[in-house]
This record gives sequence, structure tokens and C-alpha cells, in this order.
Amino acid sequence: MAPGRNGSDAPPTTGQRDFFDMSNDAVAVVSARGVVVSWTCGAQALLGYAAEEIVGRSGARLLALAGDSLRLTGIVEHCREGKGWSGLIALRHRDGRRIEADLRVSASFGIGGEECFLVSGREQLPQWTMRQSVLDGFLTRSPIGMAVMDPQLRYLWLNDTLEQFGGVPRDQRLGRRLGELLPGLQAETLEALMRKVMVTGVPVTDYEYEGWSWADPHRRHAYSSSFFPLVDAVGEVAGVCYMVLDITERWYARRLLAMVNEAGSQVGRTLDVMRTAQELAEFAVPRFADFAVVDLLEPVLSLEGHGAWLSDAGPATARLGMRRAGLSSVREGCPEAVAQIGDRVDFIPPPHDLNLLVDGDPIFTPVLDPSDELWVSEEPVRAARMRKYGLHSMIAVPMRARNTVLGLTTFVRSLNPVPFHPDDVLLARELVARAALCVDNARRYSREHTAAVTLQRSLLPHALSGGTAMEIASSYLPANATGGVGGDWFDVIPLSGARVGLAVGDVVGHGIAAAATMGRLRTAVQTLADMEMPPDELLAHLDDLVLRLSEEEPDGEAANQTVTTFLGATCLYAVYDPVTRVCTLARAGHPPPVVISPDGQVMFPELPAGPPLGLGGVAFEATEIELAENSLLGLYTDGLVEGIDRDMGVGMAKLGRLLSRPGLDLETLCATAAQQLVPKPQLDDIALLLARTHELGADRVASWDVPLDPAAVGELRNRATRKVMDWGYEELAVTTELIVSELVTNAIRYGSPPLRLRLIRDSRLTCEVSDGSSTAPRLRHARSTDEGGRGLFLVAQVAHRWGARYAPDGKIIWAEQEIPREH
Repeated sequence: MAPGRNGSDAPPTTGQRDFFDMSNDAVAVVSARGVVVSWTCGAQALLGYAAEEIVGRSGARLLALAGDSLRLTGIVEHCREGKGWSGLIALRHRDGRRIEADLRVSASFGIGGEECFLVSGREQLPQWTMRQSVLDGFLTRSPIGMAVMDPQLRYLWLNDTLEQFGGVPRDQRLGRRLGELLPGLQAETLEALMRKVMVTGVPVTDYEYEGWSWADPHRRHAYSSSFFPLVDAVGEVAGVCYMVLDITERWYARRLLAMVNEAGSQVGRTLDVMRTAQELAEFAVPRFADFAVVDLLEPVLSLEGHGAWLSDAGPATARLGMRRAGLSSVREGCPEAVAQIGDRVDFIPPPHDLNLLVDGDPIFTPVLDPSDELWVSEEPVRAARMRKYGLHSMIAVPMRARNTVLGLTTFVRSLNPVPFHPDDVLLARELVARAALCVDNARRYSREHTAAVTLQRSLLPHALSGGTAMEIASSYLPANATGGVGGDWFDVIPLSGARVGLAVGDVVGHGIAAAATMGRLRTAVQTLADMEMPPDELLAHLDDLVLRLSEEEPDGEAANQTVTTFLGATCLYAVYDPVTRVCTLARAGHPPPVVISPDGQVMFPELPAGPPLGLGGVAFEATEIELAENSLLGLYTDGLVEGIDRDMGVGMAKLGRLLSRPGLDLETLCATAAQQLVPKPQLDDIALLLARTHELGADRVASWDVPLDPAAVGELRNRATRKVMDWGYEELAVTTELIVSELVTNAIRYGSPPLRLRLIRDSRLTCEVSDGSSTAPRLRHARSTDEGGRGLFLVAQVAHRWGARYAPDGKIIWAEQEIPREH
């Protein structure tokens, strides 16, 4: 019989495993005759036979060693004695392959009067045996540094890798503590962790730290360490083992990513070029350098051009001047700096290339030598500062973004003894690249914002005059840089008959598009006002114009997405007649005007609101109000009375209180009211237009009824001439006589009663003839053979300007003459 596991001929009574651990084993019941009585799924999984294929049949075919009958007989007899058996048996799988099985057989028992045995087993997998040479290679040639420390944390053993990490030979480490050998390696922290592991028995894994090594003293390394206790045979802690992995590259990559991400939140927080440059310098010190300067090309700061001068300028770019835009140092007052913020500089560190700014790589000088001939000859002042303050390492990175050269950023170390490493060049490049995009964004935004402000300023009126009918004051406050230039505007338009037109409006949106649209609307209002249109008709024509402008805008999908689609505007237009003291107003979605009576009473006239311009389909209505002498009329945009901290009603009430203050001249009143309502720039710009009304007295107006009789022309001509001479305008008597004669004659011939002649003495001398007809006059160019048709032509030649306007009861033909300067 073959020997058992115990080396004897008798089968062993016990095995190395628990007989009752059969949770994952193949199990079967076999009779003493060798017939399989019961078969489990585990047995099927091990040998491949299904229960119906094997139950009730001989199990002899399951044995790969069927001829070893003596061994099988020995096993059966052993189990009949009430003892179990375990050992290795070769079995045959259904597919014919041989399986080495760890088999266990129970003591015999009876089932239905037949002697049976419980058999369980599992496949015996081969075991790997580690040779001493393999273990030695694992310990000595592993890329992970390993060491064993005694309870006093002294070195007992270490592998070759750890010896190389620290740069301290093995024989100098054994018997000594970590803190005695590498004081710059956070020795106290590491030893504290080891003590904690020995006390608690809980391992510490992946503790990361940065340290210094004798093996590479010019560069700081990063390590990841793990510690676990060493337990002897009786279960007591006999020391600690620690493993170290050099993760310097991973550490620097994380540091690069973290610093670049942090720079993204701290550099470029404003759309200001100078502020962005200063933020870059302040961010780099002291995180990365001890001294940092940012120099930008002068065209970048002047906001001129579009950057084409930089992309293909070649060596000429090096001759462009730069100005110091950012400066920071660990030393107070930046004593290392040769130039201060705003100073002109032309510094490119030697050894330099004329094409450095255009297409050059960063200049990396790990060790600065101020005694170098290039520094002494080309930069003597900077060389002296380098010696004085110990500047010893430098990286200079050109600033470029979107094929545009912006300037140069220089990082220097002095108090930090560790020189820059090649990895630091990558970090410097990333920081400067991120900042360069912010600088370029700020440059582009500032250029566009400046262009929009310039355009808006050029489109707003530069001088306002209400003649003798009104005193005028205005205040305009632009929106802050975040909100952008808006489309608020106002205007004062002199009209015929000493009347004055007042307009204020607000275009939807911000930016150059809004400013340009504002200019188009203001021009349209001036043109329509010159055509003597009443306020409601003027707004109707303006509404048609805005509809056409909106239709001209390209579709959003096919058009450039940077174009702001024009959606609409609001407007209020008023006409004041100083002769009648009547003010006619109409508004299109705009806030109502404010009226302050001479005794300080505040009123907001209830005008029909009207829809905003650009909606179309709704008529506008005009309202007439009579204003007493020295009344104050205020027109404004919604930004003045509406804000995030108040609603429009509260703002309008406050505006009325501010404008009703007595004792202030109009300019001061306008400026202080705007300043108190909007003390700091808001997201929307504001406009405030104030007008103090005056009445044109009877001594400045003369009028006469005109009978429907051509013979009356002579008498009216004489009366008008005498009146002009009484006013002291003798030099205008002849032209006045001609104008009155032609206008009255035309009214009698072509007009309808009632007819009336009126002279108005204002900044100009105006002659008006009104009649009840709505037929407009037409200027004709008579031929030499025509007997008539030259009346209006003559009037147009001698008058400064002439025109016609419609009234509720007819029309008025008027002509103006310039009053000589001496009057």
C-alpha cells in the first residue's frame, strides 16, 4: 500500500485541514461496493459529471490510479475502524484530464442497511516556493526603499534603494536614528509616526512629505512613506518597518496643477491690464520666487492697434519699448528693482536674442553670476543689485497670447537658497501663459471699452443751449466696466418760434452696438424735430425706424455671435413754447418727467406711457401742460431712479426731493442730484437733463391779424418794419420788409382764414405767418419768362433759414434772421 502523508503505510488519522470545513468542496456519498449513492453540484463542478451520469454507477472511473487496489483497501479498512482519512488522490475529469485532489473520507456509516462513506475534496493547486536569492533581490534591488528600525528607532537593516535615497552609506546608518543623519527630512514628524505605529499597532500608509537629501542637495525631493509594526513570536512589537517611494515627479506635477489652478482664481480677476500684471507678480512671490517683475510692451498699455505689429515684427519687436506693469518682492519696497511701476524699461536678460519676445523660449539661468562680462557690460546697475541682494537664480518668460506678443515676466530667487530647477521652467511657463491670456483679454476689452466710450462721448451733445426759453444743465454718468457702455442719451434741439425740443432716451443693451444705435436714434430725432413734427408723430416715425433697424440685424445662427441684436429703446420727447408757456410731451416706454414748480412743489405728470420703441402697432399720445415762469423740468433715464437697492417709485420720490432744494444754481443742482442718487458707478449708465423755463414777454412778441385783402400787405409790412426798428434792428428792416411782404402775400393768395402775422425777438428774429390751411408751401425755381413763383425763393435767399410747421388749426410759415452780434 502506498504511504500516506505521515510517511507510514497506514493512512493518517488527521490532515492539515478541518474535516468539517466543506463549504467549497466537492461532496459525494460512496457505498462500500464503490457505487456512487449521492452527488453534489460541487462534485459536478470539480469532475464535470452530472448527477444522472454517475449516481447508481461505479465510481472507479473517477480514479486516475484505478490499479492501486491495495491503497484503496487500506483506506476502506481505516475508515471502518471509525477513523477518517485525508490525502492526495489523482482523479480523472470527464474530459479525460488528470486532477490532483485533496481528498477526505469519513468513517463508515449505514444508509438503508448498506455501508457508505462521505467523500469530499478540492483541487490541489501548486504552491510557489520563494528561494533565498529571490528574497534577497526583492529586498536589495526593489525600487522601494525599505528599512527595519528597533524600538529605539535605530536602523537595524536597510536595502540599497533607501541608501541611495538619503545619500548616507549603510554602515553610517546602522545603530543610529533618522534625525541624527538627515535633519532636513522632517525627522521629528517621521519618528513620531513610527512611535505611534509601535504603540497602536495600526499601520500608516502613503504619508507624503518634501525633504532634502545628501544624494541631490540642489533639489528638494518628495517621498511617500508607509510604516507597519514588526511582531515577534510571542506577539510583542520588536520594531517597525518603513518603506519609502520617491514621488518627486508626481509631487511637482500636482504642485504645478495646483498652482496653475490657484493662479486662475487670483490672476485676471479684473479687466484691467496693469492690475492683471500686478496680480501675476504678487501671486508668484513668495510661492515661487523672491522677486518678480512684469514688463509689458507700450502698445499693449496704450491700447493702440490690434496686435499685428507683434505677430510678424521679427527683430524690430525687440526695439519696442516696454513699461513696468507688475512688481513684487519678499523685501519691503522692492529694493532689487531698477525700475518702478510705470517706468519705461528695455530689459531683456543676457544672454538674449533679438527674437526672444516673438518666438523665443524662456531664459533659464539656474546660477546667476553678477561678475559675468555680459551682465557687467550690458546691465551694470542690475549686476550691482544682484550682488547686493544675493539674486542667484532666474527664469525669464516671454508673454504671448493668441499670436500676440505682450511683454516679459522675470522670476528671481535670493532669500530662498534653492536655485530654480528645469521643472520650475515648466511651472513658470504655465503661470505666464495663464496670465498672458488674462492680460490679452483685458487689453482687448479695454480697447473695445475705450472705443465704445469714445464713440458714445462723440455722439452725445458737447454744448447745450436753450436760448432765452430755458436754462439747461445736464449730467451723464457712464456704467462701470462690468456693465459696459450703455445707450443712454439726451439732447436739446432749438426749434422755430423760440421753441425748444428736449429729448432723452435709453437703448437696450451695452457695448459699441448700443452706442452706435444711440447715435442713430439721436440723429433721427434731430432730423424729425427739424421737420417740425409734434412729439407723438415724432415717436411714431422713430418707432418705424427702430423696427427697420431690428429687421436689418442678421439672424443669430448665421451671424457672428459677437453682434448684439438690437431689440428696442425708450424715449421721451418734449417741446416747450416760451410764448405760451405750454410744454407738449409724449413718451415711449420711458419714465415720466419731473416738474418742480417755482414754490417747490414736486409733480410727475401723468403721461400716456406708450410702448417702447421697436414694438410697433400702438399709437403714441401727446399731453400738454402749462409751466409757470421759473419752473424746473427734469428728464432722466431709469438708471438714475432704479437700482438693485431700491424700486423706481422710491427713486423718483428721492429725485423730486433733491431737485426741490432751494438756493442752488442749475449746474450744481443737476450734479449733486445725480451724485447722491448714484454715488458710485452701476451696471447701467444714467442721464439727467434739467431745464428751467422762462416766458417770452410781450415786449419780445408782436402780432397782427391779416385780412383777406391784398391791399393790407403794405400796411402790415410797414407795421413790421417799424417794430423791428423799435427793437433796434435797423439793419434788418429791409429784409424783414421783404420777408413779411412775400409770406403775407402767399397766405392771402393761397391760405385760408384766419390769418395772422407774428414777430418774435429771441436769439434770432423770427417772422411767422399762420393760416387755417394745411397745404404745405413749395419752393419753386421760376423761369425767366414767369411772372410769379419767386416769393419763397427770395425768402430762402435773405433768411437764415425758413420752414413750415403744422398747428391744430392750420399751418405756420416762418423765416428766421440772424441778429447782428452787436445786439
